[in-house]
Amino acid sequence: MKLNLTKPLVVFDLETTGLDLVKDRIIQLSFIKVFPSGKEERGNYLINPERHIPQLITELTGISDKDVKDKPTFKQLATKLSQLFTGCDFAGFNSNHFDIPLLAEEFLRADIDFDFSKCCLVDVQTIFHKMERRNLAAAYKFYCGRKMEEDFTAHRANEDTEATWRILQGQLDYYTEEHQRQLGEDPEGRTLPNDVKALAEFSKVNNNVDFAGRIVWGEAKDAKGNTIIGKDGKPVMTEYFNFGKHKGKTVADVLRLDQGYYSWIMQGDFTNDTKQVLTRIRLREEMPRK
Repeated sequence: MKLNLTKPLVVFDLETTGLDLVKDRIIQLSFIKVFPSGKEERGNYLINPERHIPQLITELTGISDKDVKDKPTFKQLATKLSQLFTGCDFAGFNSNHFDIPLLAEEFLRADIDFDFSKCCLVDVQTIFHKMERRNLAAAYKFYCGRKMEEDFTAHRANEDTEATWRILQGQLDYYTEEHQRQLGEDPEGRTLPNDVKALAEFSKVNNNVDFAGRIVWGEAKDAKGNTIIGKDGKPVMTEYFNFGKHKGKTVADVLRLDQGYYSWIMQGDFTNDTKQVLTRIRLREEMPRK
């Protein structure tokens, strides 16, 4: 089924030196940029991480130090990628948990403030887990009817990207009301909207403000501890710290009452994204109220 798009969708995958958002780096970035017209553009980059690629990663991906030694660094590609991705939504497999946060870190390290908060983020793995609860290979077999090893080499970003795009399209076909009825299923709760914004909302599994989950959204409370209700009749949401000695306290209150905490975080081993989010909140709180 063709996905209804109002702006381009970047389906992407990363291979990296490891799983640490602060210390690890991208070694391969592959994407399919899908336009509302149905046109597809593909990109695949090997990237020099400027550090040793662990042997385990080489065994998994087939990418070694030799393969990337003459390739551009992410910083050298960052402006081009930012231009390619600006105005797009994003989709990937486990992307909201890892690929998007790491990509955001790489952009920030390259001094580019790519604001993913303005993008719809569709996590195909989350959709799959909410519907069937399995992994990428099982998702490919389930939605595409073939084994991944029949079509792809495992642990290569460009091949996993192709598989992810096919799975997303297969999910749209599978979770229609018509198909569910053909399967003899009650379609209630078994259909997916053909809309990127709705798919992104369905892909959410947490209330994080920053990608690392150090700051989370929660209902704002008044002085008596009652939930504050907005003009739309819904609870007003505000940011809370989700770790350390100030866990459960609003970020605004902590910034006002413990000014050294901000400096401690900015100098600490936290992701650039966490520091950036905290700085934005601080600047907002310091602006004169109109």
